[in-house]
Amino acid sequence: MSRAMVPSQQKLAEKLTILNDRGRGMLTRIYNIKKMLTNTDSKPAFLSDKNLDSVFKYLHKKFPNIDNHAGALQVINNIKQDVVKSLSLYYFTFVDIMDFKDHVVDLLTTIDACQVHMDVTLNYDLTVNYLNLISTYVSIMILLSRVEDRRVVLSLYSVAYEYLHASCDPSFPRLGQLVIDYDSPLRKLSEEFVPHSRVVVPAIMSLHKIYPKRNLPADQMRATGMLSLLAEPLKIMNVPNTDMVQCEYLSLDSMERWIIFSMMLCHQYLQEAQLWDLWKTALQSGYIIQLCRDEVLHIHSYINTFFESLKGHNMSKRITEVKDLQHQALLSAPGIHRERRKFLRSALKELALIYTDQPGLLGPKGLYIFQALAVARDEIHWLLRHFDNPPSKRHNVKLSQEDFVDRQLPELLFNMEELKSLVRKYNQVVQRYYVQYLAGYDSVLLNQLIQNLAHCPEDESVILSSLYNSIAAVSVKQVEANDMFDFRGIRLDWFRLQAYTSVSRAGLVLRDHSDLGKHLNMIVFHTKMVDYLDELLNEAGDLSIYCFYTQIFEHQFKQCMEFPAQHRYSIVFPIICGHFMNATHELCPEERHSIGTTSVQYAHWFLKEMSDEVNQVITAICEEQCMLNYKLLPKHSAASILQSSNKHKKKQDKKKHVGPEEEKPGVESARKNRENFTRMDKLHMALTELCYAVNYCNVIQVWEHGFVPREFFIQHLETRFNKALVGMMMYNPDTSEIAKPSELLSSVKAIMSVLQGLENYVQIDIARVFNSVLPQQTQATDSFNGEKTITANYTNWYLEVLLRRVTVNIGQIVYSPNRKAFVTVAADNNSKENLYLAAEEYADLTELRALAELIGPYGMRYLGERLMGHVASQVDELKKLVIQNKEVLFNMRTSFDKPDAMRELFRRLGRPVKQPGNTKNQVSDVDSVLMRMTIIGILLSYRSLAQEALLDVLEDRIPFLMASVQDLKHFVPNMKDTKYSNMKQQVVNEMASAAGLSCDIDPLLISALRSQKNEPRKEYKDTARTSTSSVSSDPEVTNESDYELACLLMVFVAVSIPTLAKKDVSVFKASLEGNLNNCHCLAKAVNQIAGALFTIHGPGDVSDRLQEFLALASSSLLRLGQSQEHDKEFVKNRESVYILLDLIVQESPYLTMDLLESCFPYALLRNAYHTVYKASAVDN
Repeated sequence: MSRAMVPSQQKLAEKLTILNDRGRGMLTRIYNIKKMLTNTDSKPAFLSDKNLDSVFKYLHKKFPNIDNHAGALQVINNIKQDVVKSLSLYYFTFVDIMDFKDHVVDLLTTIDACQVHMDVTLNYDLTVNYLNLISTYVSIMILLSRVEDRRVVLSLYSVAYEYLHASCDPSFPRLGQLVIDYDSPLRKLSEEFVPHSRVVVPAIMSLHKIYPKRNLPADQMRATGMLSLLAEPLKIMNVPNTDMVQCEYLSLDSMERWIIFSMMLCHQYLQEAQLWDLWKTALQSGYIIQLCRDEVLHIHSYINTFFESLKGHNMSKRITEVKDLQHQALLSAPGIHRERRKFLRSALKELALIYTDQPGLLGPKGLYIFQALAVARDEIHWLLRHFDNPPSKRHNVKLSQEDFVDRQLPELLFNMEELKSLVRKYNQVVQRYYVQYLAGYDSVLLNQLIQNLAHCPEDESVILSSLYNSIAAVSVKQVEANDMFDFRGIRLDWFRLQAYTSVSRAGLVLRDHSDLGKHLNMIVFHTKMVDYLDELLNEAGDLSIYCFYTQIFEHQFKQCMEFPAQHRYSIVFPIICGHFMNATHELCPEERHSIGTTSVQYAHWFLKEMSDEVNQVITAICEEQCMLNYKLLPKHSAASILQSSNKHKKKQDKKKHVGPEEEKPGVESARKNRENFTRMDKLHMALTELCYAVNYCNVIQVWEHGFVPREFFIQHLETRFNKALVGMMMYNPDTSEIAKPSELLSSVKAIMSVLQGLENYVQIDIARVFNSVLPQQTQATDSFNGEKTITANYTNWYLEVLLRRVTVNIGQIVYSPNRKAFVTVAADNNSKENLYLAAEEYADLTELRALAELIGPYGMRYLGERLMGHVASQVDELKKLVIQNKEVLFNMRTSFDKPDAMRELFRRLGRPVKQPGNTKNQVSDVDSVLMRMTIIGILLSYRSLAQEALLDVLEDRIPFLMASVQDLKHFVPNMKDTKYSNMKQQVVNEMASAAGLSCDIDPLLISALRSQKNEPRKEYKDTARTSTSSVSSDPEVTNESDYELACLLMVFVAVSIPTLAKKDVSVFKASLEGNLNNCHCLAKAVNQIAGALFTIHGPGDVSDRLQEFLALASSSLLRLGQSQEHDKEFVKNRESVYILLDLIVQESPYLTMDLLESCFPYALLRNAYHTVYKASAVDN
């Protein structure tokens, strides 16, 4: 005698919960196996081995009855371990599916035996879980039948297992039969579901109350005021009037899948009107249905194939009906869904605006959010699977691409995320409302309904009492104290109660107490609004499906970036990447890493592209502003000045010269109306929209990573700003063209003003950008890519282009002390480049001030170090010349008061030296010394000019700090110890020099010469060996006294100065206060070089050595005045050279005019000045 089945002992609720979760895991695993076996890169290598093709054909043919001792299979014995290891995951997934199938069949049979009554509006959890289990089960079996090489994989593992363990795997016989049975899955499933139809059909029929209301066209949605809070303003504070609250946000996709799968298997019941309506509506809604992720079915063709296989059932009518429904779906479904998306865009935007303004409505009207999210999610899923799987061309239906390419889809996605963020932001508002609702209304009504029960068995009574006590005990104080709520027990108890009260012969029949069932469904929703909000949002608005449609995802993002009206919604794409991990399942942990990596990569790419787009817009705005700023430069006022000067000409002349009048700066700002959009208007509009997106959220969480959009933007802005700064120099090393520092500074200021305006659009600290980028331009290379900076390019140009032209093209560019600039006085017609360079436009005090402002003290110091490096190399060459003429110079130093001896010695010194490989141009050592000293003087003159410019800038920028530096320089504390006093003086001088203050001896020059002294002698010796007429051997060079060389160098320069009078280009120009050959720069060179050399090498007797230099130079110059009449024409620039002696004394901190007058008559100097100024006046 069989015992009666006790429903409470069958654990229906628990089994449905566990099997649904396991089913999702199995579906994920079989999906991954199908993808891996389809992809040659991911499947095991031996499955692609051509040598095993015969084995695979044999296994496929004989499956599942395989003779493991067959000769054809002996090859597997060699790779058995590799096969077992590689295929075990595949094989045991199939075994798990077989176990899952057994448990599902067992549970469905138990439910049939209990005669459970299913009604989604009453026992919601029971019905939904039941239908979900059927849907998952059918999907797994269909997917199983679509796995390629499933027979080969299973049989290959079985054979290898038997070779390895000498026995067959016990699961293989049943597994083989399962694969054979479900080769045509629907045929087998339809046979299985014949007894289950008594439960399935009522469950599907209960959807008739929900599905038609949810599957409405957009016009009817608008007409009924669906998702509109403003449709009935008087009821805006009321809770939505519905008795099936959880059904309101039930997935439309899930319902269609339930209807189609169930009616396919129970096709005999399609004659019933309600079921036929559901079937017809579901098949008209689309032509693609989802199995798992991006695995889909072309459902109409699949159904017809199944119906055609049913022989003896006379299915021709059904086949025709399905074909007609397919045709209707192809014609109308895309348009219906397009209009529905349009409606949802406006509806969700309205909801977001109202909830943002009145977050208190999230309590009573919270259901609207989940309805909106569910409908929008279903529409997005529909679009993705239908866009990715176009119908076959044989249907002869031309689909409009406009129905699938939705340019405004980002707005819909953004509004979904906006609603979700509002719920998360105001979650305490929602919690407070529903905690009060549970305790103040739900518990009271539940108690009344329990009291009204005529008969209630003990088990059911215990559950109902527990439910009442649990919800009656909650209070608002728990919300205020941030207590964690956990109502999972309440929901599971209600699920169990549904199972107990839905079976036949139950002590408490739920159908007879529908008010109790509907109210408990309402309570479950309210508890979810308290402790299950995040999960509820994921359930209703999950968009992890995009992880499997990455190409469409990319396409939609690119489309969004191309459509300015959608720019502000672009941030939704990286946010959606945070959904991807929702697609994973704990039964398939191996895919977590790949999906997580995909999500992070796409989030990074989206934010990078957004940042690039913003920076492109900013760059365009900066270019416009730089152009406007360029028009305001003083040089462009020439045309206006010329035009105003021609106003008094005759009208006839005006008519002859009339041309298109140039637009004046400021015209672009004048507009007649706001409707005419200029390019700048469009750029600012685009910038506003993009910055809204960047500024939308602080952090985007994607798989344990936090992405900060503003940081992405700032990093790309810094890189772009850095490149722009260098790019605006327009430096071309080939043509030696470069922008003027003043013009570059003007452009930089224009760009900085644009960037400062960014703070009005996005919450960033633009000063941080400036502090990160601008200081890098003061170094030789930046830290972004190690590229050359403004400092490096300008240093290279001034030293290698401008100053090289000054030194090489003698008489063309002159340093003018009174103009404080290098001035071009003649064009270089013989230059290969044939480019006219106006030196005063690049090397005057104004331009150097601009340069100092651009590159700052650090950059100016780098420029000075490079310049002093050139000076040191010239000093090195001068020392070589001194060594070559050491004996002569030594004699001249001791015989300066013997005119005849000096004349003879100078003749030996001025003898021309043959240059190797050059017989025409013979240059004497005297000329070489003067030339190199002049080069040094030019470099030092430029250095002093740059220092003066830096000082002007710093005194304007940091006056108080500069006052302290100047005070410290003037009042260096004295110390008893001379050594430490000199060290302190040197430190203070270095500080003062870095600040632009002039020092008696430039610290950078001392540093350059000292480093040259400390360098190994190898390079010096090599240079000396190859120098012209080298007469000294290496040991002699090495042992030379540096101090003695310095003394002889000053002698060499002193006795060489008179030769300048013989050169035409030595003429002194009063208008420039300089000589055409820049020999007036010798004054600075002599004083600085003497001061530096004797400070480094000598005992500090700079003053004595300069007095010696003055005595030698003056006696040499006085001998010029004693020249014969026929030599006077030869030394016609004698007066210009006399002035040089005066300049040397004026420049020197060690020499005085008294010393000069003691050895050189002042009358000669006065006459010299008179002569040269008179000659300059005549020339002018």
